[in-house]
Amino acid sequence: MENMNSGIKGKVVAITGASSGIGEAIAVHLASKGARVVLGARRTSNLVKIVSSIIENGGEAVYFSVDVTQPGQVKDFVSYAVENFGTLDVFVNNAGLMPLSMINSYKVSEWHQMIDVNIKGVLHGIAAALPVFEAKDNGQFVNITSVGDRWVGPTSTVYSATKFAVRAISEGLRQEVSANIRVTLVAPGATESELAETISDPELKKLAIEKFRVNLLSANAIARAVAYAVEQPSDVDVNELVVRPTAQKSF
Repeated sequence: MENMNSGIKGKVVAITGASSGIGEAIAVHLASKGARVVLGARRTSNLVKIVSSIIENGGEAVYFSVDVTQPGQVKDFVSYAVENFGTLDVFVNNAGLMPLSMINSYKVSEWHQMIDVNIKGVLHGIAAALPVFEAKDNGQFVNITSVGDRWVGPTSTVYSATKFAVRAISEGLRQEVSANIRVTLVAPGATESELAETISDPELKKLAIEKFRVNLLSANAIARAVAYAVEQPSDVDVNELVVRPTAQKSF
């Protein structure tokens, strides 16, 4: 018999970076499957619209303004989820930045931004949600990385480094937590999102869009991958999902 903790319906899912792109798609898709979703991001005007749409379509959703670089705010985000829905079952670390640049462009402030959001933001999510999961000996982290977590090329050096780090953190976390706490890493290939908008060099942005941002997956493809991992019986831990457009054979 399938484990009673399987499925999505009724699960409380908190998602960072939920104001657009992959995060928005995950929230909408999981809500359509009966999850109670808590959307977190800095752009609350977007969150209001997304939550309103989910509710209008019969789903359950709330939102919370959160900057993942601030550990106290992430802790408050988790507390808000628990206060509204009584528990937390899944935490999706989705917030991320991709300001690509060559190392000798010396965009040091952008390197720091990526480290703060892409690495520290994930650690802050873990630090906030893990005590809830440990208290009930059950829960799941879904960490959204990129195929850049296993590939590096010119301009992606620091970005890929942050994604390699999250892959390492995910693997280590899986080994350290209780057997009843699951850790899933989802690595999207080229996917519709606003990531390219964080590239500050106009020529590099144009090149990235023309060379790498082609044959894009819809954000819904990643949402379906996340749903697959979440809906498994609790004795099944989907460790990694790499999801590329069919036409994207590498990187």
